[in-house]
Amino acid sequence: MYEATGKIKLISDTQTFPSGFSKREFVVTTAHDKYPQDIKFEVVKDKCSILDSYKEGQDVVVNFDVRGNEYNGKYYVNLACWKLSGGGSSGGGGDEYNQETPAAAEPSAADLRKEDDFDDDYIPF
Repeated sequence: MYEATGKIKLISDTQTFPSGFSKREFVVTTAHDKYPQDIKFEVVKDKCSILDSYKEGQDVVVNFDVRGNEYNGKYYVNLACWKLSGGGSSGGGGDEYNQETPAAAEPSAADLRKEDDFDDDYIPF
């Protein structure tokens, strides 16, 4: 899980492919370095509509995962946004959107794991 903070520079239209897959890309300009960086993120499928409540020029905080794949001998990297929240008051509404369940409501690993789920005597190899 990674996080980037900056201003939205560009919000593209939703792209829909013949397979039914859809994605929407947006660019955030970060200013935490000496040289600002334009970083492209994407949201996919039913999450494309989250960008409707944001405007270019708005400060945001982007939580994302790095995804990579190979196609025809070439390698690609995508930054998959899973949480987008307004980082300030410039340029827009600042509404927070979280595609995941809020952290306070997420179950812990201990909640998900039951002691009888694992048999220490069984070795799969």
